[in-house]
Amino acid sequence: MDPRTDHFSLFGLNRAFRLVLSDLDSRYRDIQAQVHPDRFANASDAERRLSMQWATHANEAYQTLKKPLERAKYLLHLAGHDIQAENNTAMPTDFLMEQMEWREAVMEARGGGDHHELERLHNRLRGDINGRYDELGQLIDDSSDLALATDCVRRLMFLEKLLYEIDDALASLEE
Repeated sequence: MDPRTDHFSLFGLNRAFRLVLSDLDSRYRDIQAQVHPDRFANASDAERRLSMQWATHANEAYQTLKKPLERAKYLLHLAGHDIQAENNTAMPTDFLMEQMEWREAVMEARGGGDHHELERLHNRLRGDINGRYDELGQLIDDSSDLALATDCVRRLMFLEKLLYEIDDALASLEE
């Protein structure tokens, strides 16, 4: 195995946003069975170190590919498209207004201890996110519109963060 292998090649997968996760899981387990450090317990130091490096590389690749947002970022990176998440937070006004409305609704529900409202917000947002991932699959896999895919990824980063905040609010009410 070549250490410069991209994550998709490592698992013998085509570079695509849409993946069959059970295939990824299976291929990950196969690679881990081959390179797991326990298999090299009686090997030389160099072989043990190499197996540890491969196991680490496989873990990192698996964690990246199994999460749709991370997979999309990685595909854009491979295609040379920088999403500029750190230094470009400019978003369209309507999107930002929508984010403010979502956050206000979450704060009100959290402050009022309204578990059912938080669940409703979670389900609505999850549906929106899933629709955007479908759109992202079309943009990357079907039309190769990486500029629009980059915009979609940046929006999904906001939405995933908001979903995390809703989940955090739900968890705080359960304590």
